[in-house]
Formats: sequence, C-alpha cells, structure tokens
Amino acid sequence: MAYGSAIGTSTLGGAHPLSVPIVRLNEFVPDTQQIGRGVIISQPGADQLLENNKQTLIAEFVQRSRFLTVFPISMTAAQFVDTLNANAGGALSQSERDQLVSDLTSGAKTRAQVLRAVAEDPDLFAAESNRAFVLTQYFGYLRRNPNDAPDSDYTGYGFWLGKLNQFKRQLC
Repeated sequence: MAYGSAIGTSTLGGAHPLSVPIVRLNEFVPDTQQIGRGVIISQPGADQLLENNKQTLIAEFVQRSRFLTVFPISMTAAQFVDTLNANAGGALSQSERDQLVSDLTSGAKTRAQVLRAVAEDPDLFAAESNRAFVLTQYFGYLRRNPNDAPDSDYTGYGFWLGKLNQFKRQLC
C-alpha cells in the first residue's frame, strides 16, 4: 500500500495492462514472520504481543531506505499523507486526510502511526481485500510471486482475481 501498485501484463482475453501489487514474496514473508513472532493465539498476552510486533515492524518500515526514497523526511505532513493516500487509491475521506495531516504536523502521530492509519483504513481494506487474498494465495500456497515461473506475466493472477470479483458480485 505504501508504494501503490505497479502495471503488469496479462494475456487473458487479449494482451492488456493490469494493476498489480508491488510487494514481493521476499519482502512479505520476513515482515509477516516478524509480526507473528512469539504470538500464540488464545494464550494470555497474545493480543498485546501481536500489537507490539505490529508497532515495531511499522516503526522499522518507515526507516527503510526504500521507504525513505519514496517518502523523504523533507516531505511536509501534507505531502506525506497525500502521497500515501494517492498510493492507497484515495481511500481517505477529506476529513480523515486533514486529521492525519494535523496529527503529523502537531506531533500527535508519528509517520509510522500515520502509515498504519492509512493501511488499516476500512475503505482501503474493502477495496484491496480481493487483490490481497489472491496475492497471499500465491505467496502462501505456491510460495512464489504471481509472475514467477512457470508464469511469465500476471495472466494467472488476473484470472483468479477476476473469478473472485465475479463470485463476490454474484453474492451481493
């Protein structure tokens, strides 16, 4: 979400561009392992440990060179929030955006907290849940990126995303 989407290609129904996730398996796995480290669901303290792990990861994430290249410290609070929001497909309402800019400007929230607020926005969750589900199937079951061999593009990813979207529409 922080970096937005990339454009891949699919040949399903003829060659065409397709909006695809930027996150790759080699980035996803270590981050999810860090979040879950030591967490045993239903054990006392599991919820707090999970929350602590999330806070630690996001604090480290905003210090990574890749993040700082896209979001240099020199950005204003408004530029930071607006870029995050644009990369999230405009998930924030104007009032949510304004509140995050105010919180970041005043120091009430850190860049990590603002990033997490955008990442956990319910509108973003709703918009990205199908894409995230298909991507995690590639990561979790196939243990590869959607365009890794034996695929050469995102045709399979696009196919399964289309099926999921079609099924969801039929249920509504």
